[in-house]
Amino acid sequence: MTGLFADLGRTRVMGVVNVTPDSFSDGGRFLATDDAVDHGRQLMAEGADILDIGGESTRPGATRPLVAEELARVVPVIEELAADGAVLSVDTMRSEVAEAALGAGAQIVNDVSGGVADPRILEVAAEHGAVFVAMHWRAHSAQMQHSAHLEYAGGVVPAVRAELGARVDAALAAGVREDRIVLDPGLGFSKSADQNWELLAGIDAIAALGFPVLVGASRKAFLGRLLAELDGTPRPVGDREFGHTAVTAVLAQHRVWCTRVHDVRAARDTIAVIERLGRA
Repeated sequence: MTGLFADLGRTRVMGVVNVTPDSFSDGGRFLATDDAVDHGRQLMAEGADILDIGGESTRPGATRPLVAEELARVVPVIEELAADGAVLSVDTMRSEVAEAALGAGAQIVNDVSGGVADPRILEVAAEHGAVFVAMHWRAHSAQMQHSAHLEYAGGVVPAVRAELGARVDAALAAGVREDRIVLDPGLGFSKSADQNWELLAGIDAIAALGFPVLVGASRKAFLGRLLAELDGTPRPVGDREFGHTAVTAVLAQHRVWCTRVHDVRAARDTIAVIERLGRA
């Protein structure tokens, strides 16, 4: 477990394995267990330090699956990849799924709600001695982009920092070890495009809370808007990687603990360049 936070001299890369029919980027491509496992193995071969296995899409407007569906999607994939020696994270907001995933070999609970959606998930993480990733979150997918959730009095960076601080307090109160808490500013979750950019520019303020930081910017809508066509049409999801590579470079320069990505090879190449320049 301590190896997750050892100084590698570079930002770690978390590869995304969406075992879902409706994720915004690759929904349906890896829904079958064999396809998801093969994809995870490919990401490992490309240099992923961690694989993040998720069975619920959290794109805006997504419908939540039943607990049984989520369990059936992620647990078999985790079991097989754990047998390969992969370092695994389960991307879930449900304590039942977290508990089963940790029992199947996951080491990290990556909860986009930071323990708000199901507070018992904090206790599950504590009982298993797992790393807990607390993301900034205000509402489920169907409501998260409503205007009321986009209001940040005093600015998005100080507000997100304060709300993440409250999630740290909740995690500690539930028994999660201080040295096993990771924070995620929640790009795209109850944030406008401009607010996402403000958070990226202010990432050091989030890191100043004193915990490792995970950032997930890969292929998200704010990149599509920035890279829009002349008529204003957002860049398609699959054509946003060059923009995301630039974001990865910035995160690597700031020595962010980990970046969550779909294209592991591009991320590792970018980080290698930044790390080498730093030694020049």
